[in-house]
Amino acid sequence: MTPFTVRRFAPHEWRTYRDLRLSALAEAPDAFGSTYDLEAARNDAEWEDRLRVGACSAAQFPALAVTGEMPLGLAWARRDDADPTLGHVFQFWVAPPSRGHGVGHLLLEAVIAWARTLGLGTLHLDVTPSDPAAARLYRRAGFVNHGNPTPLRHGSSILAQPMQLTLEPAFHTRRPNDR
Repeated sequence: MTPFTVRRFAPHEWRTYRDLRLSALAEAPDAFGSTYDLEAARNDAEWEDRLRVGACSAAQFPALAVTGEMPLGLAWARRDDADPTLGHVFQFWVAPPSRGHGVGHLLLEAVIAWARTLGLGTLHLDVTPSDPAAARLYRRAGFVNHGNPTPLRHGSSILAQPMQLTLEPAFHTRRPNDR
């Protein structure tokens, strides 16, 4: 596979975001809290606004994995509004042809690095049984089950397992005069 990178979405890339998000919902309908039909009903202005707000906010991190200009996957993280030490990861998806090549690992590393720059102490996400590869990826990164499974979305019989990662504080070297 050609080398790939992960970067923050730019506000003008809303069409790419929309296409990836809808592809994710179509390909893995039992992995997300939203549905294809609900998201596909959004108009262009809503997609554009959603990405613009997220891409321009330090409290959100819409991430795009690409090789050259070809999108491979996405993730979105945001700091919790009520608890500034908590972050949430959602919309995590890698296109099937790109799976198994480290794209998900690089996306997750980018999200964790973003969380550390904000000083977050904990990252939270949910994973469904329909996605054991994602659960393995999260566990390898240090996420652990946290609490009991809950319905994926209102009225769903699919349960999602909450997971969390406790982030270590940044290492600071003490100088002799520091107290």
